[in-house]
Amino acid sequence: MSNEANKRTVEKMWLALSQMDWETLKSCLHPEVHYEDVPTEDPGARGPDNVVKRLSIAWDHLERQDQTLHHIAADGDVVFLDHTETWVFKSGETVQHTFATMHEMKDGKISRWSDYWDVQNFVGQFPKWFLEEMARHNAAEFTD
Repeated sequence: MSNEANKRTVEKMWLALSQMDWETLKSCLHPEVHYEDVPTEDPGARGPDNVVKRLSIAWDHLERQDQTLHHIAADGDVVFLDHTETWVFKSGETVQHTFATMHEMKDGKISRWSDYWDVQNFVGQFPKWFLEEMARHNAAEFTD
């Protein structure tokens, strides 16, 4: 696929994520996708359904998630994204953080999705109740 086609797929996936449109998001993911938050010990999720299960653990508590795209660059099967996410919780709290995300493409779909971010800065903004909710979950919930 061309650089432009790969960038369009990544942009489509991120728009679907911000709209919580899980079917469109999954349509952008390769069947063998691996999604991970690199700075955490969490092993991530493999496969489109498990990626959505993993995301839903947090997203189920959000009113919305807004994306601000700063930069997107593609070089062959690698697409890099510099973006800021704003999470608005159903309870009213808002947190914001900038991420660097690397995507590897295979057959025109995202086969690796790796988020790089400052754990202390982002997690330090989370409401206490949300941290307690996240602590109730583990990787077994989104692995086969």
